[in-house]
Amino acid sequence: MTIHREGYKMIAATTIVFGIINVSFFYFFSYASPVLGWSVFAVTLILLIFIISFFRIPKRKLTIDADAIIAPADGKVVAIEEVQADEYFTDRRIQVSIFMSPLNVHVNRNPVNGEVAYSQYHKGKYLVAWHPKSSTENERHTVVYRQNGKEILVKQIAGAVAKRIINYLKPGQQVKQGEEMGFIKFGSRVDLLLPLDAKINVKIGDKPKGGVTLIATW
Repeated sequence: MTIHREGYKMIAATTIVFGIINVSFFYFFSYASPVLGWSVFAVTLILLIFIISFFRIPKRKLTIDADAIIAPADGKVVAIEEVQADEYFTDRRIQVSIFMSPLNVHVNRNPVNGEVAYSQYHKGKYLVAWHPKSSTENERHTVVYRQNGKEILVKQIAGAVAKRIINYLKPGQQVKQGEEMGFIKFGSRVDLLLPLDAKINVKIGDKPKGGVTLIATW
């Protein structure tokens, strides 16, 4: 396991705060109230471990398949439905939504090989990630991948807690399946808009792993 570069500053800052709080408590309160001092230590240690864990990148054997659309994120499948596209596309598409809790790995990966046909950041609200309007009203970043004339859309969506979406892709860029496309800090959601003839390989409630789980074939 390694730590994602997006977490270096936050982990460093959290470690400094952890040190200051605990040194202060043990210096001023440990004699008068040792229980309080140890309680503060335990709570702040759990917070530090959580922050470090949030930015983890576990070692995985990534799935590479030119005919497959691989999960761009860890999480839970919360929606599979036919929708009217509201950005880039003008037709109807199959939407697969993956909800990411704060405990999930938050690295986002390219679901396919191909060219980045579109990459656009949108400012927005911070509704809870499962809110029906979060995909159109929340802070989000949309990427469209083009492979052999076929296109899919991936939308990184901020939630009530997540307030920073990071995306590394630019239009015209050639990308490889499984490589990093971006990162979302804290709870969030990722939507995929797939062609209607895509064969879906997951169901609601499944817990895909980014870069590993087969979402669909096309």
